Amino acid sequence: MKGLSLALLSAAVAFCGGFALLHLANADSSAELARFGKAYATVRADYVDDPGDQALVEGAISGMLGKLDPHSSYFDPRTFAAMQVKTEGQYGGLGLVISLDDSLIRVVQPIDDTPASRAGIKAGDHILSIDGKQVTGLKLDDVQDKLRGPAGTKVVLSIMREGTKDPFDVTLTRQIIAVEAVTHKREGDVGYIKIPAFNEHTDAGVKSAVEALQKQIGPHLKGYILDLRDDGGGLLDQAIAVSDEFLDGGEIVSVRGRRPSDTQRYDAQAGDIAKGKPIIILVNGGTASASEIVAGALQDHKRARVEGSVTFGKGSVQTVVPLNDGKDGALHMTTARYYTPSGRSIQTTGIIPDVAVADSSTDEAAFESLIGREANLPGHLAAEGPEVKSDVASVIRPDPKKTYDDFQLSYALGLLGSPQAVRVEREPPPDPDRTDNQSN
Repeated sequence: MKGLSLALLSAAVAFCGGFALLHLANADSSAELARFGKAYATVRADYVDDPGDQALVEGAISGMLGKLDPHSSYFDPRTFAAMQVKTEGQYGGLGLVISLDDSLIRVVQPIDDTPASRAGIKAGDHILSIDGKQVTGLKLDDVQDKLRGPAGTKVVLSIMREGTKDPFDVTLTRQIIAVEAVTHKREGDVGYIKIPAFNEHTDAGVKSAVEALQKQIGPHLKGYILDLRDDGGGLLDQAIAVSDEFLDGGEIVSVRGRRPSDTQRYDAQAGDIAKGKPIIILVNGGTASASEIVAGALQDHKRARVEGSVTFGKGSVQTVVPLNDGKDGALHMTTARYYTPSGRSIQTTGIIPDVAVADSSTDEAAFESLIGREANLPGHLAAEGPEVKSDVASVIRPDPKKTYDDFQLSYALGLLGSPQAVRVEREPPPDPDRTDNQSN
């Protein structure tokens, strides 16, 4: 048993890649490791089936991190690889959004200007095989892995289409597909920029969007709307970079860890790509983490007016620690809290909008309910500082007798003086069927 405990201790140290998570000289730590070693040996020897060492170790690591807080977790090798695709912002693929339909792989839609759309693949098509191998009955993740690959490589899909008698083959060449890219459009004399997530290409995407809008609208440009609604966050450095684009100086965010020496402060450099034009930031309960950093920084510096509903309230920072260069997965661990320039922690509190605007006439409890927010997650980090409450009575709501394309956006355009604020009223569309979609 002593040998097993020492082996487990060595493995734990190796897994952590040099992080001093265990004080080896601490008698309590040694006792706990001995307890774990005994449990491990018992399960390994007497469980009804052979569980396998890998499954036991991964389960132990996952349980250890999962007990800490809602955002700490273990990424197995496959999950870690998928996470890298998301943060890198691109992958080699075909540009297909797929879903599982009664054990068949159905095309939800081809993404515009991708190999799939150019090859004529249509929504509703079913993929029967990939490179001659049947995919019927496979998990969605397994099909996704088969569709993806290095850009420039070819793949043959067997397609069944409604109205055609027989399946037919389509040969496609994979290309780099952007994930959650920044998009922009002109709304009258206002530049609208949608940031769906913060990956490695977000800052570059924002700069390109501002440049394109300035050329398109010209000297009559009245301002910008940054849409961070349902932006669940992403990379801290990209949130800092995007904030920096619109600030001429001052603190963007400070990150404070377990020890005072862990504190880091990030300041803006001179230069505002918006050239001082007014900015409105749209937020809602799905605005979290990195997107809250941007909203908080520009709000504290009074560089932007925040409009919408209270944000998610995730004021913690996670660090990804690969194990064995990612071959053994990675630790995804909360290592710090972040604070806005004014020194406020928004953990569980969220960013309170300057202008509270409901997203629909039925949104009666948007500022009273904490459903779906950080404060409702089991084991969340405690809030810090004084409790902040929003003024529910001041919420601006649309006329319940009217239907708007996007009331929050319409109201923001009105604040910037755009004639586009008068939106075309229409009947609400039927609710689409809900699917568990994945893009490839």
